[in-house]
Amino acid sequence: MRYYAIEGPARLVGSVPISGAKNSVLKLMAAALMVPGEVTLHNVPRITDVVLMSEVLTRLGARVRFEGHSMTIAADGDLHDETPYDLVTKMRASIEVLGPLLARLGRARVALPGGDAIGSRPIDLHLRGLERMGAKIGAEHGYVEAIADRLHGTDIVLEFPSVGATDNLLMAAVTARGTTRIDNAAREPEVQDLAAMLCACGARIEGAGTTTITVEGVDELHPAEHTVLPDRIEAGTFAIGAAATRGDVELIGVRPEHLRLPLEKLEQAGADVTEGTSSVRVTMSGRPRAMDLAVLPYPGFPTDLQPMMMVLLSCAQGASILTENVFESRWLFVDELNRMGSQVRVEGHHAVIRGVERLTGAPVRAPDIRAGAALVLGGLVAHGRTEVHAIEHIERGYEDLPGKLRGLGARITLERA
Repeated sequence: MRYYAIEGPARLVGSVPISGAKNSVLKLMAAALMVPGEVTLHNVPRITDVVLMSEVLTRLGARVRFEGHSMTIAADGDLHDETPYDLVTKMRASIEVLGPLLARLGRARVALPGGDAIGSRPIDLHLRGLERMGAKIGAEHGYVEAIADRLHGTDIVLEFPSVGATDNLLMAAVTARGTTRIDNAAREPEVQDLAAMLCACGARIEGAGTTTITVEGVDELHPAEHTVLPDRIEAGTFAIGAAATRGDVELIGVRPEHLRLPLEKLEQAGADVTEGTSSVRVTMSGRPRAMDLAVLPYPGFPTDLQPMMMVLLSCAQGASILTENVFESRWLFVDELNRMGSQVRVEGHHAVIRGVERLTGAPVRAPDIRAGAALVLGGLVAHGRTEVHAIEHIERGYEDLPGKLRGLGARITLERA
């Protein structure tokens, strides 16, 4: 039983390097299955989910070499069409091998995904899109089965700008016969990163980052190298941590344009924000100001940063209303935060937050990746000792979070019960 022990309060001061994006690298690894040769990825974060996806690819027949922060994936041999149930159920991102396997092999049998308990995330949009491209879809015994001799281009309109569905359909369309158009596509930077990697491998994609993506199918992809974009969620976590602890932190190796709205909200809360070409400095001297905030798909405020903002607003002057419009179960960690003395009341999709002058340390449990990181920030703000349990969730998405925080002056250690 491992947990993080935090002695607070702590003021975060210094600079911190930002790792490659967890929400990008996993789909890039899946996309490598489509290339009959080696794909090399740089700036790969050393997190649990990357290890799990490496195991998925290895069990499918690819060869994976991970050295430092670079990874080479060779899918030039015979691949299997069935993903291992024991691995897929641990990580939702593994559903993104469905499109690549179907495009490469003409068939795929993928276990229904697991992952964080943050609400219903059905894959119906993935499957309906693939059916429009000519796939025959079946589901039984916890698996999705898809068959298609060769997919064909078509027009697809997504009911919701789902990142996962956009990814899967984009990858499937790359080698489909003809032209595919995806309307109401997700606009996230991670979708743009996937398109950039596929284009480096010979794909023809236009419109990534807009609501309409057009893909002209090619016969085959070729080997290439690609550098994973910086993790805007990790960067946002440290930026909010700087504001919450009234600190002074410089984020190194970021793309400020991917954090536009979160940084504006921090300024609204009273922080000073200075942007460089690949850096952001966040400074806060006083108590945060209350505000209202609504979570929306990109370029709106990211749902993955909502728990951290709740910690910030829990210490703000006045009352705030936080509205979650993406995942209905993001509130699972509210009871844990309230154990630390916050005053948060949930009403449907809204959380009413009455700011308190101080939080107090307490034993808490992380229900998912982002809530776990938020509870760590809560421990940094709180007075006394906080123990954050179930840290395996946090390790899925953050590379050496305790080490990076210690570099900023936090008193956090990894303990064993």
